[in-house]
Amino acid sequence: MRQLYEIIRDKNQLLLIYSVVCIMGAIMCFTISRYSAVQVMGISAWLKPAKFFLSAALFTITMGVYLHYLDNQKQVSLYSWSIVVVFSLELLLIVYQAARGKMSHFNVATAFDRLVFNIMALAITILMLHTLYIAILFFSQNQFSAPEPIVLAVKLSILITILFAFEGFAMGSILKHTIGHSDGTPGIPVLNWSKNHGDLRVAHFFGIHAIQVIPLLTYLLAKSKRDVIVISIAYFLFVTYTLIQALQGKPLIKL
Repeated sequence: MRQLYEIIRDKNQLLLIYSVVCIMGAIMCFTISRYSAVQVMGISAWLKPAKFFLSAALFTITMGVYLHYLDNQKQVSLYSWSIVVVFSLELLLIVYQAARGKMSHFNVATAFDRLVFNIMALAITILMLHTLYIAILFFSQNQFSAPEPIVLAVKLSILITILFAFEGFAMGSILKHTIGHSDGTPGIPVLNWSKNHGDLRVAHFFGIHAIQVIPLLTYLLAKSKRDVIVISIAYFLFVTYTLIQALQGKPLIKL
């Protein structure tokens, strides 16, 4: 962990600083949730921005480490700023809607709410397309200052992350994430995934965190590139299963 910290500290201070800012934002939102009476669908309105701040911090610090291994540092700089700008816009809008006691996603109740939702969708689309370009750079580069299994894990995990990030459009197309019922049903602690119905957020969550899980499993378990492929396929099938399960209206775990 210390080595990873030193990599991003020395090579990409922008993303290191931004990840710290996001962590501070998460702490602030969690703190406000303890004292604010503002709720959205029966839970504190501030829990959602807190979780998005944490997710942004994790994505930022992870990509900051991976980008170190790309030779094209000009594109790394452009992509780093892309992360900061897009997440800042997204988080600002989520926080603003939380302060108003309004949903930030799937909310088309007014022209303004619709505009907010569309801006967030466009912003994250631009970032994921830029991330796809970064994936192409990884696949195009021949030499890396990292073990081959780890490099392959990074490449495959980025592709899976992009794929399931775009699964968000499935939720956007029906303006909800719950299958078999309207949003707002009782959910499991913290993550709030539906206890009794299908929830498209499950596959979305596991999918976008492939960039952390697959390289970590590779570091712990893989001894060859074949092992990495097996791990990546297994993880992809698991996430796909959670998506199919949700589409059938079934919760991940029925409590």
